[in-house]
Amino acid sequence: MNGRAPRRIWLCADDFCISSSVNTAIRDLVVRGRLNATSVLVAAPSFNRGEARALDALNSVKPRVAIGLHLALTAPFRPVSKDFAPLREGAFLPLFATARHAVMRRFARDALISEISGQMQAFAAAFGRPPDFVDGHQHVHLLPQIGDALLRLVKEVAPHAWVRQCGRALPFAARFADRKSLLLDAFSYRFRRAATALGVRTNPGFAGAYEFDDDADFAALFPRFLDALPDGGVVMCHPGFVDAELRRLDPLTTLREKEYAFLAGDAFPALLAARSIALA
Repeated sequence: MNGRAPRRIWLCADDFCISSSVNTAIRDLVVRGRLNATSVLVAAPSFNRGEARALDALNSVKPRVAIGLHLALTAPFRPVSKDFAPLREGAFLPLFATARHAVMRRFARDALISEISGQMQAFAAAFGRPPDFVDGHQHVHLLPQIGDALLRLVKEVAPHAWVRQCGRALPFAARFADRKSLLLDAFSYRFRRAATALGVRTNPGFAGAYEFDDDADFAALFPRFLDALPDGGVVMCHPGFVDAELRRLDPLTTLREKEYAFLAGDAFPALLAARSIALA
């Protein structure tokens, strides 16, 4: 440490409840003090009150982890509301089709609000309170129409929650090296303005996006996520152990175990200490 007050960040594990093995890994990292936020996938088949209680119990003695809603509106997940459309074989559309519908504003507004509200109600029923924050599976919450509906519902039913924006705090010229993150920057610009207009809080910076290739070296990538990340910024991660349910639902498998290994190891806290960074 260099004597300065440390930057305090949120390290958020997405996809809690996508499978029991992912849940086990996330809870373990919370207990170790290696995570301080996780977002819950209430639309996943494995979501239940027992898993919610096991996570919430980690805050019983002292606050350890912020617990948010991980909004799902893409396949293979299914709606929690009755009349959501369009669907394919009972499930949400794939990401590209969902994005196209949102950009062209083809979703029925009432059905969209009903589904987002239904997922927020499922969270509240399991945890006994609104979420601490809200983000989106595959970043769907940033999309036009979806983001508008979400922000209005957050303001109404979870006014103390913050909503994750995914724009980086980097100089403009430095943003073009990563096309995936550049797209998130573009969608986040509009999303932040809409949130500000409604008085909904967002995080001041974001990191953690990378190409999910099995050869990716998460330990080598992670230090870059911390570059220029402001106090209060969010780093997204996806640690977990692989099981059959995860393989059935998501192509992101091997990398979850790589992320877990790095976050559970000695190099991670040493890196935070060297950069004068602490978990919020």
